[in-house]
Amino acid sequence: MARTGKRENFDAIVIGSGIAGLSSALAMDEAGLSVAILSKETELEECNTRYAQGGIVYTNGNDSPDLLFQDIMNAGSNINSREAVKLVVEEGPKAVREWLIDKVGVPFCRDQKKQLEFTQEGAHSIRRIIHVKDTTGQAIEKALLGHLKKHSRVKIFSNHTVIDLITNSHNSTDPEERYRPTRVIGAYVHDAETDKVSIFFAGAVILATGGVGQLFLHTSNTAGTTGDGMAMAHRVGAEIINAEYIQFHPTILYHRDVKRFLISEAVRGEGARLMNKHGEYFMKRYNPRLADLAPRDEAARAIFCEMEMTDTEYVFLDTRSMKDVDVRQRFPGIYSQCKAVGIDMEKEPVPVVPAAHYFCGGIKVDSNGMTNMPGLFAVGENACTGVHGANR
Repeated sequence: MARTGKRENFDAIVIGSGIAGLSSALAMDEAGLSVAILSKETELEECNTRYAQGGIVYTNGNDSPDLLFQDIMNAGSNINSREAVKLVVEEGPKAVREWLIDKVGVPFCRDQKKQLEFTQEGAHSIRRIIHVKDTTGQAIEKALLGHLKKHSRVKIFSNHTVIDLITNSHNSTDPEERYRPTRVIGAYVHDAETDKVSIFFAGAVILATGGVGQLFLHTSNTAGTTGDGMAMAHRVGAEIINAEYIQFHPTILYHRDVKRFLISEAVRGEGARLMNKHGEYFMKRYNPRLADLAPRDEAARAIFCEMEMTDTEYVFLDTRSMKDVDVRQRFPGIYSQCKAVGIDMEKEPVPVVPAAHYFCGGIKVDSNGMTNMPGLFAVGENACTGVHGANR
């Protein structure tokens, strides 16, 4: 049984250490607030951000806000929050430039003229994705952590698992508090190293705990992605919306003897094609316009249909169809992982299946990340502004 630990006081505590949590912590630190980051992991970088491969939406000279807006709406089955999508379209590229490129220096790939290199992913009409080969998430996480440790006063608590949120009305010694409006004032936190439960008080609690991938047998998510942040939010009365919209990534390596890993959508963006066991490229039957670059939900459903019709447990991603692409140079991580299990992407197709990947719903928030519970905010995958609709 855990013993009573210390009491900590901060202006804000951030629960989670991915791109959303780290960015929030840095922004609040720059505003002069005292901030703590709490992570259940030993290493802060052990999060879904680290394993994101493909890239991030930016903008190039051939793009337009209207086209990006329509692509996002189409991908989300047109049930997205138009206000949230409009905000992302108008402010997203600026945020990428100011934060990831200028401030923390993510080394995005560039061409021979030192211009940003763009690739294409599912549901996008044009090439507007910037990347760091096939380890974009790892590069972003490394850059954010490096900047945070060198240039901020943020305190980091690893191996600290948040057990539950603290509210004024349920955890006060003052009986009058039960009659006042409920607000979140902190969290109970278990320190794995001391086996003690500490209390962290804060004026603002920011949940950045990611999705729910570990609820499923097969997922691309890390072991810590258990939906605990959303559960804690629900217990104190925060609204959860769009919980039925869970994205399955179409292409996860199928292998009976090793842990399944993601085959980035960018591989299809560079020309790889989905193929059934009969050697037939089938995506045009399901989406004649976008074919292999159909939105992820459409591609995943198409794969399930083909698996049923051909009575197989997987389909193939034919990476041999990528023309003028140096696979080892463009996708070094994916190539080496496939090679380690005996698959040569340059010579043979890769067996793939869909797996749980991203939670499109979450804790309902406004454009500032504020929930319906005073004192509680949510950012990243565990939050839902409606920007993704039914799919992203």
